[in-house]
Order: sequence, then structure tokens, then C-alpha cells
Amino acid sequence: MTASYNSESNHVRIMTTAPTKIRPTPRAEDTRRKIYEAALELFREKGFEQTTMRDIAAKAGVALGATYYYYSSKEAIVLSFYQELQESSHEEMVAAMNEHTKLKDRLRCVLEKRFATLEPNRKFCDALFRHAPDSSDPLSPFSAETKPIRERAMEHLRQAVEGSEVKVPADLKPQLPYLLWMYQMGLILFWLYDRSPGQQRTEKLMDKSLSLLVNLLRLSSLPLMKPLRKMVLELVETVAV
Repeated sequence: MTASYNSESNHVRIMTTAPTKIRPTPRAEDTRRKIYEAALELFREKGFEQTTMRDIAAKAGVALGATYYYYSSKEAIVLSFYQELQESSHEEMVAAMNEHTKLKDRLRCVLEKRFATLEPNRKFCDALFRHAPDSSDPLSPFSAETKPIRERAMEHLRQAVEGSEVKVPADLKPQLPYLLWMYQMGLILFWLYDRSPGQQRTEKLMDKSLSLLVNLLRLSSLPLMKPLRKMVLELVETVAV
């Protein structure tokens, strides 16, 4: 296995979205977990940019070379963090959605669960969102590296729509998960910078915007809305990643 020791620069580019594959022995898994948890602790304490792979190795009590063996870079650790957050909340999210048929309630289940999983790492996620504008950055939500995570999030939103009472026009249905994902990302960004007690402003924004969103979807099925839908879909096809 080849490992690059230039990964502490600010312009690191990782080649995979997951840790390097190794034999899944209990000892190996224990070492990997120590590195992962040490990294997250340091990211929360010092910040992502200030933490180095050497810091992570020292915190975990693992040799630097061994740390690179399990994770090619600290960016790879963050991608594992993203994936774990999604997978850990999947079953609860689906179960919560299945208790409702109204689209507003089903979408709220997805959003509230997303916020609940992010809450313990709010400061950490705040820093990571600085990577969002650059799609070539592996930590950007729009990058090639985060595509599997992005698609998983869109699948949750698709399920929310599919099980609801709202009938979505056939031409809009394929692109709707992406539009809802963009809406979700906007809410998360607002939440990260919301300094109101208990992020009450985010709760209010979510409630009002969900009502507007569901009403717009209902209106979108009207025949007179077809030209507008076409314009929206052409726009989405231009910007979708």
C-alpha cells in the first residue's frame, strides 16, 4: 500500500471515499476505531484545519505510519464520519416516516433526524461547511467524493415523497429529490449559524418553509404549471451534480 505524507497540506486530494481496506480482524477494527474517535475528538476541540494526522496518531496512541494505513488523510476520516451519521440514523428515520402519510410530516421526520445527528458535532460541522462552495474539495457536499453520501440523503427524501399523499407530476419526480436535498442543505446552513436559543429560528423557518414547499408541489400538478415546471427542470439539469 502506498501512503502520501503530504496530506497535512491545505490542498490535499484524497482518492477514496472510505478507509483503506484491511483484514476485518477485531484488533484491526479496534485500532481503526481508536484513530477515528481520536480524530473526531480533536476536530471538536482544536478544529479540523488545526488538527494534523500526527496529532491524531498521538491522541490514539498509534504510530503515524499505522494511522495512514487505516486512513489516507484526515479528509478520509471526515468522509467516514459523514457515512456513519447517515447509516446510524437510517432505520429510525424510516420508522418515523412510516408513522405519517402527510408529506410535510414525513419531510419533517427526515430533517429533524438529520439535525439530531448533527447536533453533537455542530461546531465541527460549522467549520466543515466552509469547504462547501468548492466542488473540487473532497469535503464539499457537492464533490465527487461525497456523491454516495449525497445520493443516500436524496434517497431518504425520495422515500418521504413516495409514501405521502401528494401526487408529484411524472416529469418532476426524478429531479425532486435533488431539489429537496438543496432545500435541506439550505436549512442546515441556516441552522449552523442560528444563534437563537435552541435554534428556535431554524424551527420556525422549517415549519413555514415546509408548508410553502408542500403547497407549491400541489400546485405544480396543475396543467397551467407545466411550462413553469419545464423551466425549473431545465435549470436543475444545468446545475445538478
